Order: sequence, then C-alpha cells, then structure tokens
Amino acid sequence: MSIDSSDTLLESNLANLIHRGKVRDTHCIDEETLLMVSTDRVSAYDVVMPNAIPGKGAILNQMSIFWFGMTKDIVPNHLINFAMDMEDMDLPANVRRRSMIVKKAERIDIECVARGYITGSALQEYQESGKIAGVEMSVGMKEGDLFERPIFTPATKAETGHDENISLENMEDMIGGELTHMLKRMTLEIYQFAHRYALNKNIIIADTKMEFGFIDGRLSLIDELLTPDSSRFWDKNSYSPGNAQSNYDKQFVRDWLANQGWDKEPPAPKLPEDIVNKTSIRYREAFDKLTETDLR
Repeated sequence: MSIDSSDTLLESNLANLIHRGKVRDTHCIDEETLLMVSTDRVSAYDVVMPNAIPGKGAILNQMSIFWFGMTKDIVPNHLINFAMDMEDMDLPANVRRRSMIVKKAERIDIECVARGYITGSALQEYQESGKIAGVEMSVGMKEGDLFERPIFTPATKAETGHDENISLENMEDMIGGELTHMLKRMTLEIYQFAHRYALNKNIIIADTKMEFGFIDGRLSLIDELLTPDSSRFWDKNSYSPGNAQSNYDKQFVRDWLANQGWDKEPPAPKLPEDIVNKTSIRYREAFDKLTETDLR
C-alpha cells in the first residue's frame, strides 16, 4: 500500500489509528467520535495502486462533505464537522483539509449500489447472463444505455480482496427483508436526487455506491458520498450510448490497467505520470462543476 504525505503526517501527529482502508484512514478521538482521513491513495478493482494521486484526498473529503450537507434531509449521516474548521485540533492544515469528524457507527457490511445506466460490472454480468443482480433485463442493451428506472445492485463489503455482487435475495438472507428494502429505498432516493442535481451541472452520475450504519439506533449514511472514487461521472454534453463515455472519475486508471495484462490481483503496476496527472485534473473538474465552491 502506498503512503502519501497525509499518512506520514498522521503517524507523527495522531497515533490512534484504528482502521486503514483502501483509501481512508480512521482514527479514534473518543468513545463516540472518529477522525476520518481521505488519503491520496487510489484503488482499482479493489486493489490499492503503488502510487498516489496528488490532491485527491482533499477533493474526496470536501466533496463528501458537500453531498452530506445536500442530502441530510433525505437520510441522516455521520458527519459532525469538517476538521479544517477545528482549529484547536493538533493537526497540520494538509491533514485537516482532507479530514472529517464523524460519529461512530455500527456499519452494515453491504455496499449499496445505485445504477442509472448500464456500464462496468453490471454490463459484464448482463452480457454474460442477460441479468443484473439476478434480475432479468431488457434485451439488446448496450454500453451506457439509460435504464427505464434506476436499479439497486448490492455487493458484499470486503476488507481485503474483491467485493462481490449479490442478489436482493442474498442481501435479505444476510440482513433481513425489512432492512434490505429500507436500504434500497434510501439508496435510490439519494441517487435520483443527486442525478437530477448533477444534470444541471452538465454531469451524468451513471452509478454510485453508498455505505450505511446505525448511529444511536438510526440508519445513517457513513464513509464517503458521491465522489469520483465511489461513482462514475460522465460528461453530459458528450454522452453517447454504445461508446466509451468522457468521464470525471478514475476511468483513466481502469482503462490503463486494462491494457497492461494485469490479473487484478496485488501487486498492481505503478501508474505512469500522465495517467496520474489526467486523473488528478478530472477529479478537480468534477469537484468544481458539482460543488461550485473553493477547494480549501
């Protein structure tokens, strides 16, 4: 796993690391509160790349904060404050700008994925079986086609290795029918709200994944929300079904890896400088277009 500048700073300023994910590091503040740090690490196919995307952590963090604010009346979330606003915290500005203070949650180990367009693993499953998440789909769909209505496709949440798409029935067996349908409803409601908003900014949110947990008994959004890491953002003005879409996410990374003959298992090949630079630029463009705020 690569180590970016924020990792090094945190190790010297905040020792109580309790979890290191593919992209985010979580530190304990007290019994009820966590400091969640978005690093510059980048993952693809659930594997962390050996080199990072400069500035990525701040963009992911501040975009999640933007969306948590936009959707808080739909679903509560774990955000307490943006660490940049907590001047009394003994952290360098480079760490605070990519950090949020959140409530501890009892995480539900399911990735909740909303899809408005057919692409990625959903397209692959459809081409192989005519189904997505175990549900029969219309015949003749092609890359980038819009679904008649957004669909919900859950996946297992893997700590290591690859996440695995599951059916709604599998999800019900894991967490129960009532919670499954509540998560489906919330995921699709947030996606539809964000999709409408983004279209006005000339961005299509093709799909996105969300995580939920319980905070004081309330179902709440946790982790990140509607970022270029957790979503596919396409350029609305050049959208063309049947073709590869102009994107504002880490598709540059995925496309380069697909041409390397890599087996999608660690270790991943080092990303060339031009791929790193293009990805950094596109992440910033997504942030600017969607939030219309200054990156702090």
